[in-house]
Amino acid sequence: MKRIPETELMDEEDQARAYAEADFCEPNELFVRLFRQLCGDQSVPWKVLDLGCGPAEIALRLAESYPSAQVCAIDGAPAMLAFGHRALAQKPQLAGRVDLRCERLPSTALPREGYDAVVSNSLLHHLHDPRILWDTVRTCARPGAAVLVMDLMRPASPQDVDRLLAEYAADAPPVLRRDFRNSLFAAFSPDEVRQQIRLAGLDQLHVDLVSDRHLSVSGFLHPRNRSHAQPV
Repeated sequence: MKRIPETELMDEEDQARAYAEADFCEPNELFVRLFRQLCGDQSVPWKVLDLGCGPAEIALRLAESYPSAQVCAIDGAPAMLAFGHRALAQKPQLAGRVDLRCERLPSTALPREGYDAVVSNSLLHHLHDPRILWDTVRTCARPGAAVLVMDLMRPASPQDVDRLLAEYAADAPPVLRRDFRNSLFAAFSPDEVRQQIRLAGLDQLHVDLVSDRHLSVSGFLHPRNRSHAQPV
């Protein structure tokens, strides 16, 4: 099935509210579980960068799971971040450890090699040029840093899209059903993602299918990754 890109930013007020109020516990818990499988129960004061954080639920979950971590979470949509700030205000125990910033990628404001882990959930399929994400990973992650990117994967046919909509969004608000459908068409296939990371010189990362609709890219960077990006 051919990929159909969607809009990069989700900054409509009703759209942001619907996402902030929706129950994404299953995929968000899966993300944190995958992070734990990758990194273990680290007690060291890691600096974590969350790219495309939306209403910041995963950023908050990671900060709660790793009490010594500092989490910088960025998103290009002010409406999404507004709900993230509200959620953070309800968790005063995380004050000073979660920094929510309005930034669009590519960004020159993020420190080079400044993070011990770089994570992202459901950003990749929004990008018209996926190299923006992988270049940010390479630039911002320290040598040896952990990387975890989770995203939807494109179904094989429109019929499979309809099946996933019926299974996971039958009772969702219309805006979420619309966006889920658009996102499934906009998502990349596992082979396309493998090609992306190969061209980015991120060969230590590996692609896995982690649900019937999600894939993950995970692993640890090595210093040589920084000079092996190939032109597209």
